[in-house]
Amino acid sequence: MNNPALHRIKWFVSDLLVMLERNIVKYVRLPQLMVFSSIQPIMFLLLFTYVFGGAISRGGNYIDYLLPGILAQTVIFGAMMTGVGLAEDLQKGIIDRFKSLPMAHSAFLLGRTITDMIRNIFVIFLMLGIGYLIGFRTHTGLSDFFTAVALLLFFGFAFSWISATIGMLVKNVETAQVSGFIWIFPLVFASSIFVPTETMPDWLRAFADINPVSAVVNAVRGLMLGNLSDYNLAKNTVLAFVWIVGILTVFIPLAVRLYRRS
Repeated sequence: MNNPALHRIKWFVSDLLVMLERNIVKYVRLPQLMVFSSIQPIMFLLLFTYVFGGAISRGGNYIDYLLPGILAQTVIFGAMMTGVGLAEDLQKGIIDRFKSLPMAHSAFLLGRTITDMIRNIFVIFLMLGIGYLIGFRTHTGLSDFFTAVALLLFFGFAFSWISATIGMLVKNVETAQVSGFIWIFPLVFASSIFVPTETMPDWLRAFADINPVSAVVNAVRGLMLGNLSDYNLAKNTVLAFVWIVGILTVFIPLAVRLYRRS
């Protein structure tokens, strides 16, 4: 007996796999995209470790404090590529071609965001390898470590949908690049990535403490370093989860709607 719901699921999965293949092949054929997307976070890690590390006292190895924050920054900056890629597809008319085909609209966007999450997996483990070479060490078990990596990936996935929405709105590659930095920079630098929020002025700390970046970074630090009380692991994990779910709930429908109207 033919099940319409099952047929729609198979149709959606088939469309999604095609989009994943299309985006992954692009990285294979243009490896410089992967190379240059990896150079920037490596530079951030090395510069902050050796330039600012000596001036920022944490009562321990600064690289242990810094690397979880740099990993969160990396997945956020990587999310900008989603909006830029969609704006490029709009400019070239590729989205118009896909919309003329009998395929699920959400499959196109989901294929792009999942591809960027796959790229983040590569970059995260590359950064961890470099961090290990310059002194970073985890102090918890494998389950906590992989939970931290999963949290980073889903956080980057959520921000990819924000970037996708912006890319569909501006419809221009250059504008998508500039507008991406405008909203990401305050979240990244007014957070606990580089320094603890206690060192900030009260008005700025109030924002930094509820910043989704701070919640994710502190949760990842607790999972990787094991200092549960220092990083309020339970509180920040719940707060990070709430932010991720909230962002996905708002921006997935909005991005799909913009795609249909583009």
